[in-house]
Amino acid sequence: MIDPLFSARFRRIGMMTLIAVYLVILAGGIVRASGAGMGCPDWPKCFGQWIPPTSESQLPADYHQIYAGRGYADTSFNAVKTWTEYGNRLIGASTGLLVFLTLLASRHYRKSDPAVFNLSLAVFALIGFQAWLGARVVANHLNPWVITAHMLMAFTIVILLIYAIARSQKGELASIDVSRLPARFKTVLQVALGLSLLQIAMGTQIRQAMDPLIFQQLVHGDGGDRSLWRESFPIIFYIHRSFSSIILFTNLWLVWKIYCTIDRASLLFRFALVLAGLVVTAILTGVSLDRLGFPAVVQPVHLLMANLIFGTQFFVLLVYRYARL
Repeated sequence: MIDPLFSARFRRIGMMTLIAVYLVILAGGIVRASGAGMGCPDWPKCFGQWIPPTSESQLPADYHQIYAGRGYADTSFNAVKTWTEYGNRLIGASTGLLVFLTLLASRHYRKSDPAVFNLSLAVFALIGFQAWLGARVVANHLNPWVITAHMLMAFTIVILLIYAIARSQKGELASIDVSRLPARFKTVLQVALGLSLLQIAMGTQIRQAMDPLIFQQLVHGDGGDRSLWRESFPIIFYIHRSFSSIILFTNLWLVWKIYCTIDRASLLFRFALVLAGLVVTAILTGVSLDRLGFPAVVQPVHLLMANLIFGTQFFVLLVYRYARL
C-alpha cells in the first residue's frame, strides 16, 4: 500500500502539471490565432536573445537580411507577437519542470503500482519530444502538419497524465458506487469518447483550411471578409457543425444518468456537471465562430474546450472502471 501522504503529494503535483499542459494548449491556440507563431524566428532563443527585445531599436539594423539569409524571409519585429510567442515558450518550459517533479513524485509507486511510474516516465519522455516538435514548428515555417502533430502530442500527454493521476487514486475511487447506472452507460461513454475524437479530427482539418486565410490577413492584411471564410471551407466544416448536436445529446444523456443515480457529494457527480458545462461552452464558442466571423479571441477557447471535454470524458471512464459496481 502506498503511503497516503505520498499519494496526496502525487495527486497535487499531477493536477498542477495537468493544468499547466492545458495552459500550454490554450497558449498555443492564442499564438496560432494571433499569427504570433513566427514572433520569435529562432529557437530556443528569440531574435538571438534569451530575453527577447521590446523594441526594434534593440535589434541590429540589418536583422531583416540576417534572418532572410537563414531562410526566414519578410521577418519583421512585432513586440506583441514576439512576447506572445515567448510567453508560450515560458509556459512550456514551466510545464517541463512540473512534468519532471511529477516523475519524481511517482517513484514511490514503482513497487506498489509500477504503471503509475511508467506513465509518468512516458509523459517525461514525450514532453522532451514535444519541445523538439516546437522547434520543428519554427524551423518548418509554421507548416500546418507539424503544428497539428504538435497539438496531438499535447493531447496525448494530457491523456497519459489523467490516467496516471486516476490510477494513483484508484483506492479512493473504489468507494464510489456506480451500481445504479444503466448497464449501457459504459458503452455510451466509450461512444462519446470516439465521437469527441472524431469531432476534434474534423476541427483540425477546418483549422488547416483557415491557416492560409489567417496568414493572409495577419501578415499581408488581405484575408478577405472573415464572415465569408466558410464559403471556401471543405464540406467537413458543415459536417463538423452539424455533428455538434450528436455530441451534445450523447453527453447530456451521460450527465443525466449520473445526475439521477449518483450521490451529490461524489466526485463523479461533480465531474458530470463539469462535462455538461464544457460541452455547452464548446458549442456556444463554435456558434460564435460561425456567426461572428471567426473572431480570433474565440478560436483558442474553442480548442481548449474540445480538449477539456475529451479529458473529462476519459476521467469519468476511469472513475467508472475503478468504482464499485
